[in-house]
Amino acid sequence: MAYVQLVRHIKAPAEKVFDSVAHIRSYAQAVPHIEQVEILSSVQTGVGTRFRETRRMGRKLVSAELEVTEYAPHSRVRIVSDAGGTVWDTVFTIRDLPNNSTEDGVELSVEMEARAHRFLAKLMTPLIRGMVARGVTADIDSVKSYCEASSTAAGPDAEAV
Repeated sequence: MAYVQLVRHIKAPAEKVFDSVAHIRSYAQAVPHIEQVEILSSVQTGVGTRFRETRRMGRKLVSAELEVTEYAPHSRVRIVSDAGGTVWDTVFTIRDLPNNSTEDGVELSVEMEARAHRFLAKLMTPLIRGMVARGVTADIDSVKSYCEASSTAAGPDAEAV
């Protein structure tokens, strides 16, 4: 089993950060190497939403089907995929900063578990752990930049659309 855990402080409202990780179309806007998304289910948001994500990985385009299996608005979303003989289980958690914090924004934590269930995947998953960690880090750093840029551009007195 491979495991990746990251935490980022994001200077943006919890709603913006949650929407950016919980809704695939917003996530695709935030993460530049996602080339295409396709909703595969009648459910468009929340538990049961299934989608195909195609992203650029080096010189290749790689597609994976994913499903939202847990959805707690503005606080937590779990997205699971079974691809290449491995179950990829990712949890995004958004928390307000403590009241005594001098900074605005939220904390975004990401935990990804990769549980291989096929022989070749059991051999390969430990070998690609570093590559996966770098990919998750790039995604979350892109989400942070996207949310902070959107919040700054909107300004503190802007109305939500």
